[in-house]
Amino acid sequence: MELKEDLNPSDDLPLRSNTNHILVRHYVLDLDVHFDSRIISGSITLFLEPVETSGSTGISTIQTSGQTSPDGDFTLVLDCCDLTVSKVEELDVTSVLSSLDVLPDVSSRSSADVPLTRQTDLIRDLISMSCSQWRHKHQLLSLCSGAPGVQDGSSMRFNTDRWSLQVWKDGVTFPQQFPRALRICYETKPGGGSVRWTRDQDNRECVYTAGSPINNRALFPCQEPPVAMSTWQATVRAPSGCVVLMSGEEEALPTQDQDTSMFSVWRYYVTMAMPASTFTLAVGHWRQVTEEVSLTGERCEDRTVCGKAAAVAGEDVKDHPIQTDRSDSAFCCSSPEDKVLSAIDYSGVDGSISCCHGDYPCRFTMQSAWSQRVIPHRVFSCDCLLHKAQMQVLPLLSRCLAAAHDVLGVHPFPRLDVLIVPSGFSSLGMASPHIIFLSQSVLSSGENSRSLCGSRICHEIAHSWFGLVIGARDWTEEWISEGFATCLEDIIWARAQQLSVQETAEQFELKALLRWRRLSDELQNSKEELQILRPNMEKTGEVRDSGSSTVKHALNPDKSFMQVHYLKGFFLLRFLSSHVGEQRFIEFFRLFVKTFHGQLILSQDFLQMLLVTFPDLERNGFTLTAIYADWLDRPGIPEWLYERSSVWSQAKLVEEVRAEFQSPALYICCVSFFGGYHISHWSLLLISLVCQSHFLTR
Repeated sequence: MELKEDLNPSDDLPLRSNTNHILVRHYVLDLDVHFDSRIISGSITLFLEPVETSGSTGISTIQTSGQTSPDGDFTLVLDCCDLTVSKVEELDVTSVLSSLDVLPDVSSRSSADVPLTRQTDLIRDLISMSCSQWRHKHQLLSLCSGAPGVQDGSSMRFNTDRWSLQVWKDGVTFPQQFPRALRICYETKPGGGSVRWTRDQDNRECVYTAGSPINNRALFPCQEPPVAMSTWQATVRAPSGCVVLMSGEEEALPTQDQDTSMFSVWRYYVTMAMPASTFTLAVGHWRQVTEEVSLTGERCEDRTVCGKAAAVAGEDVKDHPIQTDRSDSAFCCSSPEDKVLSAIDYSGVDGSISCCHGDYPCRFTMQSAWSQRVIPHRVFSCDCLLHKAQMQVLPLLSRCLAAAHDVLGVHPFPRLDVLIVPSGFSSLGMASPHIIFLSQSVLSSGENSRSLCGSRICHEIAHSWFGLVIGARDWTEEWISEGFATCLEDIIWARAQQLSVQETAEQFELKALLRWRRLSDELQNSKEELQILRPNMEKTGEVRDSGSSTVKHALNPDKSFMQVHYLKGFFLLRFLSSHVGEQRFIEFFRLFVKTFHGQLILSQDFLQMLLVTFPDLERNGFTLTAIYADWLDRPGIPEWLYERSSVWSQAKLVEEVRAEFQSPALYICCVSFFGGYHISHWSLLLISLVCQSHFLTR
């Protein structure tokens, strides 16, 4: 059963899932990592819930149809690419739950409801369990994922095409009749685009999700549209001696696989519903960076050792390249000043928090979270980079976390891992829930490396608020994530350096000039359709009746080298800040986070709240229509940016450091590092100026 192609396959990315008909509420992944064949195999269990819509009367109504098979059966459509699916089966959860007194009585049903089976009742009540019972809920979901297949004589039928997996059951014509628990057995392909199989800097095999334009659909079949927010839990078996890092709310320690001593088992989970694209995995011979690492890369602390994993099944694996001391001090891998940073609370508890998101244990409502400036954190790398990571990342990480808390308030996630990924990583960093990937490029030698490393850490930390706990409802509006993170990067990094007001302003001007030159160069050498921050314009956020859509230009190879969403989005925020005032704008960021955390937004949500909060803006001609027209819906550079660039070019600090650009070695370094991005001589000059600035190496 092929679905009709209605897009340019070389340019637009299809999101095929029929999320207006049925939603995945929870995933349970059970995966094995095979480095010899470069595949990941196993199963994924989906717990589903049909979507109810509101009719003209405002009363919930039942979806009466949807995408169908050739025989007219309702079809579940999942985003899928480069996967070999061997089996899809409906699970008999009643066989594992009916004998347990674990769920509340089935609530009364509306007379409008279609007839429901006991299995449907059990899964519906399980999915709707309160977040206060999340641990018990996850235990039951895990138990259900191991249930046997339904033995009623029927079977699930499925088909795959280039971009999707379609599943249906004979005789089932409505989403409400569709099975609520499915297990899909599959394996990835060695050339699948969602993960990268490679060797680390020590020439040992590893694999990690690489931030592909196709997201995670080549890692597991899923619903990729952002609106399909779900929770997940995962069990990953990997060769003993490897460390598995993943999006997860608690640190995981390995246990030995019951079937073989050659593999260890790692378990992670999340309780906050998020898009499937935010799922992140990294498996390799990573080593945890500790406070003291010798120049040879060996640990100096007796409490952490490295060796092959060996333990009886069910016990924590010992002698593993990860700290097994569960104390906070061991987990944080922090400098002595961390305790001071964590103890000081500049924010207080705001009783005005009113959550508008789905039910999950929200840190914005936890008093302890509001006073936690530095969340527990760890750093991992391969052996040969341990010393550099220990010298450069660890001293900055706690300061950047504390500064981000000062600027934006409570950390949305309870912990953070940072991994220095293998060479060949396509960007300087990538943020996911609970984990950040950093390029080895941020560990460059010399005094000036501190600025690059610190600002990049701040950028990725900022994504915890903008990009993760607040995400774009339409992926074409990348500026909501990248423009905000670029703007907040400067604010947080200045706070981490404890700069004065004057030093902060001068640093902002210098960086703004650098970004202006980069943006100007890029827009002169790119197609106009790739320069628009809101390419769908007034249709932004719209989807088809089924919920499917496309991400415009997502597969365009030129787009992966462009930074217009970072830079033009950054300048839009600086433009708005210049009319509101720096401190008032930062305070508005905090207000916006309190209001929209845990939700998906469009540009208009931010801009409308800004105009309501600062009514003088609209009285001075700043309307939603005007901002769309000048900044979001057209290519090129707004007039304000031309005017401001001339001011930045004459800034005192720029003049001072321009005169100091006398180092040929520094220029050659900049050319080799940034040369692939079509950066002009002037931009390279300014990059060098940033590196040489005494304010950035303070």
